Amino acid sequence: MSAHESMEQADQAKEASHENRNIALLIAIIALCLALSETLGKGAQTESISKNVEASNLWAFFQAKSIRRTTVQTAAEQAKLGLGSGADDATKAAVQKQIDDWQKTAARYRSEPETKEGSEQLSERAKQAEEERDLAEAKYHHYELASAAFQIGIVLASATIITGIMALAWVSGLLTLAGVAMTALGIFVPHLLHLP
Repeated sequence: MSAHESMEQADQAKEASHENRNIALLIAIIALCLALSETLGKGAQTESISKNVEASNLWAFFQAKSIRRTTVQTAAEQAKLGLGSGADDATKAAVQKQIDDWQKTAARYRSEPETKEGSEQLSERAKQAEEERDLAEAKYHHYELASAAFQIGIVLASATIITGIMALAWVSGLLTLAGVAMTALGIFVPHLLHLP
């Protein structure tokens, strides 16, 4: 082997080493992006589950209040029917007081703004929890797609080192940009795209 060939091989090795360092840097950047999207995705998934449980609990509480209100209203209506039978004035007054109490209780079961535990307030709180759940779920789907793009990008960048096909590195870079875009959509406008 001549000195000239030896110098050429050294230059090629140096160039390959430089390209491999660049690819390794690309892989490190993609891995960082992957870690961020996975963390955001896990947080969104946890939020979605939490808000789903909260909405379910609020709807169950809403149903219990509705049942209680119906029971109290029915008791008041039955007592009204019984007032017409020949009871004395004291009994009628006592029954009317109980009817009034039941009607107040039924009204409180319907709306209780102070505690936000009337059926109207519970319904609003449950709907709000469902909206927050849906938002977290939309974010989660974006982060999952971003993670998939980052993972494929890492594989393609790694394959570039083995095969020397630089087109794979370019595709890896494009997938990284797509992953960053999906992460940004998840953060800022998760309802822009309707993902399953």
